[in-house]
Amino acid sequence: MAARYRLSAHERDFFRLVERAALANPFTEERLRVNKQLSGLSDEFSEVEQNEVGVKTVRKRFKCLEEAGRDNFNHYVAQDQRLLKNATMFDFFHCFIEPFDRHILQQLEAGAKPIKVNFAPEAFAYLHRKGYTDEEKRRAFAMTFQIWRAYYFIVRNLAGRSAVMKKLRQSLWNNVFTHSIDFYIQYLWSRMEDFSTIIVGETGTGKGTAAMAIGRSGYIPFDVKLGRFEESFVQSFVTLNLSQFSEALIESELFGHKKGAFTGAVDDHEGILQRCSRYGAIFLDEIGEVSYPIQIKLLKVLEERLYSPVGSHEIHRFDGRIIAATNRSVDGLLKKGLMRSDFYYRLCSDIITVAPLRDRIKADPRELDDLLNVIVGKILGVEAPEVVDHLLGLMTEQPGINYDWPGNVRELAQCVRGLILNQRYKGLPAEGAGRSSPFVMDLDKGNIDAQTLLKRYCNSLYRRYGTYGEVARRTKLDRRTVKKYITDYNLSRRSRK
Repeated sequence: MAARYRLSAHERDFFRLVERAALANPFTEERLRVNKQLSGLSDEFSEVEQNEVGVKTVRKRFKCLEEAGRDNFNHYVAQDQRLLKNATMFDFFHCFIEPFDRHILQQLEAGAKPIKVNFAPEAFAYLHRKGYTDEEKRRAFAMTFQIWRAYYFIVRNLAGRSAVMKKLRQSLWNNVFTHSIDFYIQYLWSRMEDFSTIIVGETGTGKGTAAMAIGRSGYIPFDVKLGRFEESFVQSFVTLNLSQFSEALIESELFGHKKGAFTGAVDDHEGILQRCSRYGAIFLDEIGEVSYPIQIKLLKVLEERLYSPVGSHEIHRFDGRIIAATNRSVDGLLKKGLMRSDFYYRLCSDIITVAPLRDRIKADPRELDDLLNVIVGKILGVEAPEVVDHLLGLMTEQPGINYDWPGNVRELAQCVRGLILNQRYKGLPAEGAGRSSPFVMDLDKGNIDAQTLLKRYCNSLYRRYGTYGEVARRTKLDRRTVKKYITDYNLSRRSRK
């Protein structure tokens, strides 16, 4: 069909702006500037208001084109087709946010089984009117859902207005869509499995939440005949905490095993690599805990995408992404020889840091308000600003405004529950910090034996980090020994009371 239309200079300038908005990382200053330009509003208006007005302005422009019968990009000269096509995706995205949002909630409730997308016919009809071919419609629909999923899980689960949280959200978006979503759509939408990631942060900072935002945001094709996506995004993200298992069991949990492969292997077992789909990602928490032999086997998976279950010569292929996390310094792991350099260099396509809560609050005290709103909303099932205000008042006294939150966001959530139950939360003060402490006095006098000192130290670490495994790692003691020391210490304290 011969081109019938050409955008005017004014239209071209406007739709270039829309294209910039469509292709920009939504968590960057660039996107905020474009939103402001599209809306025509001054700085007196909030970012949310500027975005809402900008979206409505774009919809009005497209409605004018629709009423004039000029909304099919194929009817334009070549130089305008790509511009209008990208702008169309911006309008399509915002026209169908609400049904996509409902579908995410319904799929979360349904779990691993993909459910029917009831609004798909309406969405496909929109794309058909704009000039998309059948294959383009299928791709555009799946891509739009991927974009909204990424935005949904990054925004809903990673609250906070501090600069470090803004940077984290930008980094997570780039991890899914690269530096340019246009580049991603052109080259990498089905080839992201080689981009492995390390997430670094203290215990309780939200590394798993960040990993989930990536893992649930991969591209999943849409099955037109069945009217659903080929896979549930819930199934596309599987996790494994490596510190929970012994050396022998780690290998089985990763690669699976055959019946009879070792004592206790009474049935075949699928490892995490086998449970992960080609559209998904696996999250390996505490990657710094694995031994060299396991690192070598994982290295083969990263390099060749191949592995074999324990006790089998069968070759399996892994097509998903690998996301790893550690609460230890990566530099420290390498310098101490705890992580092979070749393993690290295959894992580090991207390194994302999740900041500790104390740094976030120090950067912007309002961060605490944001987090409390989210935590209280999840606990109560509704937004309750009056409850948040009450909790903030209590927290200024206990644990205090200068408390450093050693357990990070995880501890904050428990603090909220403690305040709701008892109206108090003392936090985790350092033991023996005061000059008048009997412990310090006995220590100075040399009246404490090594066993008591070790038991008290283990108990202190347990109060701070919350797991026997973490205490064992830090003290280089056996986990059972750690548990015994902590139990003995607390029993002796009770007997003295």
